[in-house]
Amino acid sequence: MRTKAFVVLESVFLGLGVLVLSPSANPTAMSEVSSPSKTLAVQSSVSHQKELGPKGQQKPLAVWDCVSSWYGEDFDGLPTATGETYDMYAATAANLTLPLGSIVRVVNPKNHRSEVVRINDRGPYVEGRELDVSYAVARDLGFEQRGTARVRVELLKVPPRPASDHHN
Repeated sequence: MRTKAFVVLESVFLGLGVLVLSPSANPTAMSEVSSPSKTLAVQSSVSHQKELGPKGQQKPLAVWDCVSSWYGEDFDGLPTATGETYDMYAATAANLTLPLGSIVRVVNPKNHRSEVVRINDRGPYVEGRELDVSYAVARDLGFEQRGTARVRVELLKVPPRPASDHHN
């Protein structure tokens, strides 16, 4: 029960963090900008000045640990939540709460391997797991034989919402 409550709280805080940190999801984060053209100019300049962390990697918007599994052959060729065809050899992943199109870095702390993936599907639907990566990502991170691994997830980018989704 404690673990389930922790996962729920973790998801809530992650969602709030994304809303606070992402100007496209939180228009009030850029309240001093008055016109849409200025907003686009500011967002454009911000995206070109991404802060880099050690080793020249982009600094994450949020970081958390979770259990990841992988999915492959049974789903290969089937449609994902985005409508695209699932490719078990692509750098993609499934998550229940992150916006589709989000970019995350998945790190296996046991061997320090990492992969940057795009969230293009929903899942996993197994209690205690928060991320489903493609077979290729699991292989590259070194846990395809075990099936699951404790990983660090670094949220790098949240896709902008279409203008029609903004409610003023």
